[in-house]
Parts: sequence; structure tokens; C-alpha cells
Amino acid sequence: MENQTGPQAQPQKPQPKSFLRWATTRPQSYVVYLVCLILVWSLSFFAGTLKPKKAEGLGPPPVMSPPR
Repeated sequence: MENQTGPQAQPQKPQPKSFLRWATTRPQSYVVYLVCLILVWSLSFFAGTLKPKKAEGLGPPPVMSPPR
């Protein structure tokens, strides 16, 4: 320990470029694509199950012409 003169090695934080490089290699890119596809499908499925809010206080729509 006393003979070391250089700066101590500190753990490096993962860089965004390194993740991008890792995610674009062939086997990982297939997995990333499938995960994104499942994420988009699940979000659209969830959005489709939401019930729209009903408008309150508007009443029935106006009649265009009198019934015959």
C-alpha cells in the first residue's frame, strides 16, 4: 500500500455510450427489440382499456328535424 504512487482506482459509472454499444450488438439487439415491442403493446392495451370520462351537464343532443 505504501509503494503505490498513482491515483487510486475508483469504480467507473456505466456510460450511456457503452449501453448503446452493448444494446446494438446482434444477440442483445433482438432482445431489446422484443422488450420494446412488448412495452408498446402493453401500453396500447392499457390505454384501450381505459374508460372515457362522460360529459356532465350537457343534456341530450339537439334534434335535427321533427319526427314524422
